Amino acid sequence: MMISKKVVVIGAGAAGLMAGATAALYGASVTIIEKNKRVGRKIMITGKGRCNLANNCDVQTFINNVPVNGRFLYSAINAFTPEDTIEFFESKGLKTKTERGNRVFPASDKSVDVVDTMHDYAVESGCKIVCDTANALILEDGAVIGVKCEENTYYADSVIICCGGKSYPLTGSTGDGYTLAKQAGHTIVPLKPSLVPFTSGDKQCKNMQGLALKNVALRIVDKNSKKTVYSDFGEMLFTHFGMSGPMILSASSHIRDIQPDRYIAEIDLKPALDFEHLDRRIQNDFKENSNRDVSNAFSKLLPRKIIVPVLKRWGVPFDKKCNSITKEERHALCDILKCFTVEISGFRPIEEAIITSGGVKTSEINPKTMESKLVSGLYFAGEVIDCDAYTGGFNLQIAWSTGRLAGENSAYI
Repeated sequence: MMISKKVVVIGAGAAGLMAGATAALYGASVTIIEKNKRVGRKIMITGKGRCNLANNCDVQTFINNVPVNGRFLYSAINAFTPEDTIEFFESKGLKTKTERGNRVFPASDKSVDVVDTMHDYAVESGCKIVCDTANALILEDGAVIGVKCEENTYYADSVIICCGGKSYPLTGSTGDGYTLAKQAGHTIVPLKPSLVPFTSGDKQCKNMQGLALKNVALRIVDKNSKKTVYSDFGEMLFTHFGMSGPMILSASSHIRDIQPDRYIAEIDLKPALDFEHLDRRIQNDFKENSNRDVSNAFSKLLPRKIIVPVLKRWGVPFDKKCNSITKEERHALCDILKCFTVEISGFRPIEEAIITSGGVKTSEINPKTMESKLVSGLYFAGEVIDCDAYTGGFNLQIAWSTGRLAGENSAYI
């Protein structure tokens, strides 16, 4: 039976707007509390400002792309699938398109269109959005009865915590949700950055700062086990601190126990050429420059910023003539180009991560409703929960699906 309940949602991001609008559509009187003056601040910066809003995949593929507590999401994702998400946005007038890797973007390539769609959906559903900061839950006899904020106190039958993680604090993700969850007695799984750049002690990274490598192959190898923990083909970037870019961010979510110098990046700078064809290509380049210093023979083969680091690793004198390079030296060069290594010393700080790994322990949340098992009327949705996925629209899908489920159940008696 549905009756009009008071529901307070803390946080007007992806999960919060979806949860609030859903609760309102199920008959609840909804107040969404947001400390920023504008809703959806983090949505604005996702997908480099384009907003990768979903991944056009089936449920099992989605679960396979959630390495942390994916099974916890079965009910949520089945109740609101990636297909449902795409249909939802299309029905609200937001045209979408599917790109490489089944990544779904707004056809406009503007994340602001996703934010505006969700804001309008919440308001049109009957949600009241207020600018305030939640400081504490009001608890009584094992149930939540409201939220104490800086400006006002909001009493409610249900409270949904959708404050996000601790990454990108400038968007408002400062870890408030964990403080509120702890107050309610919940366990917080230690927070770690995920989808985050790598740091490296390799001084050559700084010399290559700003170099974007395209169409290269990357392997991340665990030096202890000798196993490849991640491999991909695409783009990466050298920075003053180490490495970043799409492949590096994806790789970071495959490393659960980062330790200094345990992992190494192996970059194939010429993946389109096997060893034999690469050797032939180098021979041709050296023939064209036969009487020149070897250091001047790489302009067609490699980007300028990586030439000196490659030469230093090769160990051949910079002024050695191309026509005097031996077969063994040439093969050694091929080895370097096919496996240019960079030691990984760690992750950049959590504040620079795209998402937070860790959060409210899933065993303390009912996966069929998103309600706390410890406090009646308290719900969770989005990044505050200890679930995180690979890059590609999966993390926003977690927000949409858990928000939808929490919103629906918060409105029921």
